[in-house]
Amino acid sequence: MAYEITEQKKIGLGLIGFGVFFSFLGVLLFFDRGLLALGNILWLAGVALLLGWGSTLKIFTNRSNYKGTLSFLLGLFFIFVRWPIVGIFLEIYGCIVLFGEFWPSVKVFLYQIPVFGWILQYPVMLLDRLRS
Repeated sequence: MAYEITEQKKIGLGLIGFGVFFSFLGVLLFFDRGLLALGNILWLAGVALLLGWGSTLKIFTNRSNYKGTLSFLLGLFFIFVRWPIVGIFLEIYGCIVLFGEFWPSVKVFLYQIPVFGWILQYPVMLLDRLRS
């Protein structure tokens, strides 16, 4: 790989994975507020460990990302005050705005995972063959 994954980054990836899992489970269980809050806390801690505390703070306080930061924090607030459906939609929008520039890097990283990368690339390869 082009970059090194330290133990701290591995823990960050694990926390992000658990955060996404608990959030998904909270949505499946009819927007359970406790699971959604736990998923958000784990996800935020994982992002902070993966990127570093300073980089995370820069991303959330960057002038061009204020709309995403505000919508994400407002979504977190709505989850805590028992409006989880509105909160989840605001958080999803905030994540897309905040981390939109990282999607190409995430795609390259996911394609390099041995089995999972092939599963992700297979529909693209199939469409390329059908076009030819």
